[in-house]
Amino acid sequence: MADTISSLLAPASVALVGASDDATRIGGRPLKYLREAGFGGAVYPVNPKRSRVQGLKAYADIASLPEVPETAILALPASATLAAVEACGDAGVASATVFSAGFAEVGEEGRKLQQRIVDTARDAGMRLLGPNCLGVFNPSAQYYGTFSVILDGTLMKPGSVGVVSQSGAYGAHLAHLARARGMGISKWITTGNESDIDVAEALHWMVDDPDTNVIMAYAEGVKDRDLFVDALEQARTKRKAVVFMKTGRSSVGAEAAASHTAALAGSDDVFDAVLRQFGAYRAETTAQQIDVTYACASGRFPQDNKLGIFTMSGGFGIQLADDAEAVGLDVAPMPDDAQEELLAALPYSSPRNPVDATAQAVSQMELLTQSVNLIMQRGGYDMFAAILGIGPASPTFSSKLREALMAAVPEKDDLVRGLTMSAPVEAVRDYEKDGFLVFEDGTALAKAFGALAGFGRAFDRPASEREALWMEPLDLPTGPVSEAGAKAILSKAGIAFPEERLVKTGAEAAQAARDFGTPVVMKICSPEILHKTEVGGVAVNLLADDVEDRADEMFAAVARAAPDATIEGLLIAPMVGDGVETIVGVSRDPVLGPIVMFGLGGVFVEVLKDVTFRAAPFDVDEAHRMIREIRGFPLLEGVRGAKRADIDALARLLSDLSRFAYAHREAVKGVDLNPVRVMPEGEGVIALDALIEFGGDGA
Repeated sequence: MADTISSLLAPASVALVGASDDATRIGGRPLKYLREAGFGGAVYPVNPKRSRVQGLKAYADIASLPEVPETAILALPASATLAAVEACGDAGVASATVFSAGFAEVGEEGRKLQQRIVDTARDAGMRLLGPNCLGVFNPSAQYYGTFSVILDGTLMKPGSVGVVSQSGAYGAHLAHLARARGMGISKWITTGNESDIDVAEALHWMVDDPDTNVIMAYAEGVKDRDLFVDALEQARTKRKAVVFMKTGRSSVGAEAAASHTAALAGSDDVFDAVLRQFGAYRAETTAQQIDVTYACASGRFPQDNKLGIFTMSGGFGIQLADDAEAVGLDVAPMPDDAQEELLAALPYSSPRNPVDATAQAVSQMELLTQSVNLIMQRGGYDMFAAILGIGPASPTFSSKLREALMAAVPEKDDLVRGLTMSAPVEAVRDYEKDGFLVFEDGTALAKAFGALAGFGRAFDRPASEREALWMEPLDLPTGPVSEAGAKAILSKAGIAFPEERLVKTGAEAAQAARDFGTPVVMKICSPEILHKTEVGGVAVNLLADDVEDRADEMFAAVARAAPDATIEGLLIAPMVGDGVETIVGVSRDPVLGPIVMFGLGGVFVEVLKDVTFRAAPFDVDEAHRMIREIRGFPLLEGVRGAKRADIDALARLLSDLSRFAYAHREAVKGVDLNPVRVMPEGEGVIALDALIEFGGDGA
């Protein structure tokens, strides 16, 4: 994998098939950029109609080249691409980039042509990028294998930010915005229709790239789930921030994604949760993706989330404090002794946090220095933000302001420092050289700092021991199973169920109830009846004396409602009334494979949709993070005198179920455990009902 993409991004030689003498055409721009950049490798224009292209000797075809190029750029119509791929494969070219559209994204005929191209390349051992993509570039190698117009007039400077984008236009826009923000690009890859190389593979390669520290990614869907998840986990363990834009949030967007580049959009909530699970950040807007990437490019990730704020205007300080708390930052007050020191110097200031030095600091710069220094040195903060407004743009004020601010900055610290200000780009760059992150908008700063804190927490988590998550697959049936059958299977995965008895008659049911000695629940047991209440197949809180008659009535009601169903008998179990009701399940996402869902039961799931997801498998620590994401989590901690629920046991159940789901991802389509009673702390967790749905074509 590494050699393949390396050949695309830093080739020793490249053939440009369809090279044009017109530098404004698709076949002309890559050659123009390569020459302007001073690319040191061999460049071979291929054009049978010309002897020279843009001053370079041209060749009639791939077979006429003086050497086998390491990679090829195919700037040809779709109809001519297959022959070009065949020629490259026959010559032994390692990889090729296909620019042209007109393949799987346009319909069945295009899909068939795309598949023929892929099959041809694979037979020759050649890898393909595209079709329908904008190619790649690598500024440090002076290699520009793209026809993007963002390079007209200004090439990219090398840097630490990588871009991986399924959409070429979006990837180009990101690179343009990054350049405008002062960021350099390490590598830039667009994958288009992903006939061969996809976002997951490109992302994985970028994570391994030593020149890349932050990755901006865009995708409409993911093909290789395991490689994608591994790339995210590797990025987290290597402390490389992945800032993701995933489209398809709405049903309309999901349909558009399915037609554009022939991608399949999975459940948006699931994708969002998986990014969070593996420490990536999902941007809501392009501007936010750039802001967060810009902050991450500084390489400073706080160990905690405490933010100190300095302002000379109370209103702006309060606004920033509100925005900070909204993204989970802690605007903790200054220590008491530091507040007293500030008040002694500035009697009319607000020393708590935000620290409002008032307009007096404008005329007495030493007070600004003292205030900022106290925040940085004594506040105990992980992050610092100052609101400077338009001060840095003032010809008579800017130099004094910067001198006073820098006088307060410790020579050595690992504090994340940010400013909100409006000023010419030269002034912004000066503050950036001083170690400050600069934003025009306070909300943008707060969200970027919140993302930094999230990355800091994710990077500090130990890597999961994947071997410990392995479960030996069970010998599963292929057809439907009853509740009793489902429980028997899941018990082997470590899931706890209440003691219960399967009986055949009303008399046996009554005896079972007497043996339990408590009110019981009675349920029909059949592999064909999934929703028992709809056929009269559930009765709760029954006393032993009532069980036999109710059992006979249930058999009769089910026989009328489902006459063809196979009836295994009745399940009798003691009523479990204590604990917090939750719902746990597994579904097979079309993109991300087996997914575990968790939420509180009842109105929380039916009306509020208060649920969260994780990609299977995951460990107990990840299960704890999952549990704490739902809005109803305080109910598990105990409210209004209620005992704390056994959250540890719940976390183990979620992890065990995730291991089962992944081990049987090809065979199991879904699992429902509803309800699951989380008992008081130390008493465990009990799944009261179970359903397993089998089906092939696993993700």
